[in-house]
Amino acid sequence: MKHLLLGVLLAAAAAGALPRAASAEVIERVVAVVNDDAILLSDLRRRAAPFLEGVLTGTSGELDRATRLKELYRRLLQQLVDEELVEQAARKMHTTVGAREVDQAIDNVRRQNNMSEEQFWQAVTAQGFTEKQYRSDVRKQLLRLKVINQRVRARVNITEDVIRDTYDDRVREARRSQRFRAAHVFSPLPEGASATEVAAALAAAREVHAGLTADNFDATAETTGGDLGWLDQGDLPGELEEVLLGLDAGQISLPVRGPAGVHIFLLRERQKGDAAIPSYEDAKADIQRELLDTAMAKQERLFIEGLRREAIIELRE
Repeated sequence: MKHLLLGVLLAAAAAGALPRAASAEVIERVVAVVNDDAILLSDLRRRAAPFLEGVLTGTSGELDRATRLKELYRRLLQQLVDEELVEQAARKMHTTVGAREVDQAIDNVRRQNNMSEEQFWQAVTAQGFTEKQYRSDVRKQLLRLKVINQRVRARVNITEDVIRDTYDDRVREARRSQRFRAAHVFSPLPEGASATEVAAALAAAREVHAGLTADNFDATAETTGGDLGWLDQGDLPGELEEVLLGLDAGQISLPVRGPAGVHIFLLRERQKGDAAIPSYEDAKADIQRELLDTAMAKQERLFIEGLRREAIIELRE
């Protein structure tokens, strides 16, 4: 999981995209209570500061502006509530984040944005954040990552089979835009064929398949089947097209039943695009990371929802 807030803050700050913090006087009050811990209006306004310019740009009137601000504050207050729930969970788990970990995280972000230490802190303070406030936000992010990893990581298991299935699905999807040239050995079935007739045709096709090679395929197909030429997506019924999408050039399919009979396909070649599809070994690590991120995000949502159900949360207008 990536440190998203860090990336957003620093990338935007480097580009000068964030507005300065509001200079208006803040009247302090409690905006939410999470179990026995309070969230203050100043916390909420500080969290909202980087987003105000984007929210208010293009508003057509005071009512529209007020509506968008209300939605922003509602969403950010929920984030603060969730952060407080994680803080409380961390205390129960005796999980902490040290100053050295915060320093390392900040240094990583600074390096990723090609900024000197002086440039980094200038970018942060120029947006109205003190160094103390920024370090506090980083610590909260790191703490959330630690708590989530400790509580839900064991529930996530990305197996080799799952990675392989995902890769195969993506290969088939990529190939849908390609034309392919194929031949088939075909055993017709009468309309309304009985289950016995279908079973017999499949059994016979399996016997034929056992002796088929790319070299003798055409000889067999001459008497029952033949060359299909170049095919586009939609030229064949969906269940037959799926079989061809899963084949590599020169590969012979298992027998498959179609609307009119039983087919055994030979994929001769694809017109384009195979070179753009990475091999399984090249794609495996990226797919695994993506699946892990997705699974962890889902488990994090479930974990936070569980904390909310168990907590006493009071939101104050």
